[in-house]
Amino acid sequence: MTELNGTVSTRFAPVRDAVEKQLLSGAEVGLSLVVDVDGRQEVDLWGGHRDAARTQPWERDTITNVWSLTKTVTSLAALLLVDAGELDVHAPVARYWPEFAANGKRDVEVRHLLSHTSGLSGLEQPARIEDLYDTRAAAARLAAQAPWWRPGSASGYHLLTYGHLIGELVHRLTGLPLRDFVERHLARPLGADFRIGVGDADLPRVADVVPPAVAFDPSALDPGSVAHRTLTGPPIEAGAANTRAWRTADLGAANGHGNARALARILAPLALEGATPGGRLLGPDTIALVFDRQSAGVDLVNGLPLTWGIGFALASGRTLPWIPEGRIAFWGGWGGSMAIVDLDRRMTITYVMNDMGADILGSARAAAYVRAVYEAMGVASGQG
Repeated sequence: MTELNGTVSTRFAPVRDAVEKQLLSGAEVGLSLVVDVDGRQEVDLWGGHRDAARTQPWERDTITNVWSLTKTVTSLAALLLVDAGELDVHAPVARYWPEFAANGKRDVEVRHLLSHTSGLSGLEQPARIEDLYDTRAAAARLAAQAPWWRPGSASGYHLLTYGHLIGELVHRLTGLPLRDFVERHLARPLGADFRIGVGDADLPRVADVVPPAVAFDPSALDPGSVAHRTLTGPPIEAGAANTRAWRTADLGAANGHGNARALARILAPLALEGATPGGRLLGPDTIALVFDRQSAGVDLVNGLPLTWGIGFALASGRTLPWIPEGRIAFWGGWGGSMAIVDLDRRMTITYVMNDMGADILGSARAAAYVRAVYEAMGVASGQG
């Protein structure tokens, strides 16, 4: 029996209906969905199953690999250092990481890393997934590389390298691995059940991801293109997320483990002018940096029309028409998970699931839930 658990306020009842429809149809395996408005959780739902065979229920404390939603947490970690005055987004990366200046990167700035415009979207060949697990060695390889395009001129999604690049900056400034910095300064203070890489004690409650029915084949791409170099540097299959090596690594681009409630607790302060129950997380000037547009155009790696601020994509009807215009920062994880931070409405939407769809960003399920949320708020979110 497929169950949906949790709470929904009266005005958001249609959101529960939308989720139940997807669960009952079999379109969802397991999921969690949270909508936070003004610091109140108007929606906190979880249900379905942890496994493709639908034998293990998705519990309140189930966590799973959230893929690139990890990048939103990694970005926030960097913004904490910006807010503290320890990191300047307009400074050369080499100010904090001298080796990074190699191969023509002396003028690459921190903001270029945070907006996927640095030219370092993958590792040069030979590259294997195992190379990512030695986090600092992979960062050193990136520091030695030449950019694959002129930094700042366009975005090229830093698919698997984002966490190594930002994580090395965090390490240089604090002495902490990224995973430990996130635990000490974000997850623990905010009471968020989120970690980059999981420990042995948490492994039993991790839901497997269910890979897309059709795997993406990069061999169809031009071998000399940025997209091909990125998607093979290194190549990755979704099933890797179900291995112990992946789950326990420190991959700030792609192996965060949590659920919608955990991500909402971490990201909601952005929508609330930096406020948290325990005090202010970020100041207004730092939050404004998120909306400092760094690039707008077709991304060289994922082929999407994207507008990047600092650390987050910015709402544009050209990207996902079911997200309205406004001061909205967002991103998604491979397979369809989403995080939407809406400053105009002081609202955060987080959706995490284990059954991966085939879309590059978002999914039909994510679109149905987000449309239901915005309709409950009296806002048309588009029909795409």
